Amino acid sequence: MRTSKNLGLLSTVVLLGSFLVACGDSGSDVQPQIPIIAFTTTISLLDQQNTALRFDNGVQYVDGGLKGLIVVRQKAGSYLAFERTCPYRPTDACALVSIDPSRLFLADTCCTSQFSIQGQVQGGPSRYPLRQYATSLNGNLLTISN
Repeated sequence: MRTSKNLGLLSTVVLLGSFLVACGDSGSDVQPQIPIIAFTTTISLLDQQNTALRFDNGVQYVDGGLKGLIVVRQKAGSYLAFERTCPYRPTDACALVSIDPSRLFLADTCCTSQFSIQGQVQGGPSRYPLRQYATSLNGNLLTISN
């Protein structure tokens, strides 16, 4: 009798597990993840090409990451760095986040997702914020790493 109870419980668990898998996210809702790569990029804030990062809310492109980086100076000594690969369908060739000409937000023209300069979703189909990387400032050298 104990064996039949165990088999009955096992059948219920298997059935419930199958039901949960079948009712999970549909394939169209599941977004592929941005590949994780190890990197370290150091830039000099004194370099002429980095002048935008000398002012609060300055935004500019920097080499690094998977498809490049967007770096934002929040205020003196406080920087954010984001992956340019859009989190919505990141394997699409055109999934590239750019700085809007207004410099007030970031956008992917391929999928029409928009992000604040803090990397948060503001519109479009993306449900995920931009991937953020670690930053550290030592004098005039800003290091960005994963």
